[in-house]
Parts: sequence; C-alpha cells; structure tokens
Amino acid sequence: MYLEPTPSRTFIGRLKHNNDLLEALTTFCKEQNIRLGTFNVIGAVKGAKLGYYNQERQKYDGCVELDKKLEIASCLGNISLKDNEIMVHAHIVLADFEGQAFGGHLMPGSKIFAAEFHIQEYIGAELHRGKDQETGLPLWKI
Repeated sequence: MYLEPTPSRTFIGRLKHNNDLLEALTTFCKEQNIRLGTFNVIGAVKGAKLGYYNQERQKYDGCVELDKKLEIASCLGNISLKDNEIMVHAHIVLADFEGQAFGGHLMPGSKIFAAEFHIQEYIGAELHRGKDQETGLPLWKI
C-alpha cells in the first residue's frame, strides 16, 4: 500500500529561539498549508519531552522529560492530515555533552535553542490518519 505523490515546494529555514519545537513546526506547516510532506531538523534544545507508545495498552503513556541542553542529532518526520487538520509527526534523537543519546516521539515541551529545518511538500495525494485496529495508532489510511 503506497501512493506516488509529486514533490512540490521545498522550504529551508530557521525556527525561532525559545519556541516549542513541535508547535513551531506545526504552525509553519499550517501557515504554508502543507498537507503532505516530510521534514528534518538539526540544531539544539534547552530541554526536551519525548513520548513512548505502550504497545500492550495501545496508548502513549510513557514520557521522558530532559531538563538539560541537548544537540538535535536527528529529527525527522512527516506531515499529513488527522481529523482534517494538518498534523506533524516527528521522532527525535538528542545527545548531551557526554555523547549520551536519547530518542523517542517528539512531544510538546521541547524548547528550541536553535533549529534549522528542511521541509519537502508533496502534491497529488493526501494522507489521512485514522485509528488502526491492530495497533491502536492513528496511522495513514492508504
């Protein structure tokens, strides 16, 4: 099951210092009406909140809050629609000064120190998220 959308606009930019990383990405996508896309981010955060999905309970019930300065080693994800609203789905890997890495689902609560992004928009298709019966996750309905 897959789609073959066409690459459209490409955005390269910087997100504002002290903003919430997930909220800033979502706001940008809504302002630009990006309904389907992929992205990556590099930079640093002043603290982060990472979520974990409990596969047995089928819900996000694990969360780690990191109250320290961290490098964004990798942050990537996709943009699609959930309940006809633009949704940013992101996973992130962060590293501290000693090189210890932390990774998970990006949650609200990660404060930007510096963040540069690359977003690739696609057209010719839309992906809508809905509850998957096997996993309980809001996955793409293809």
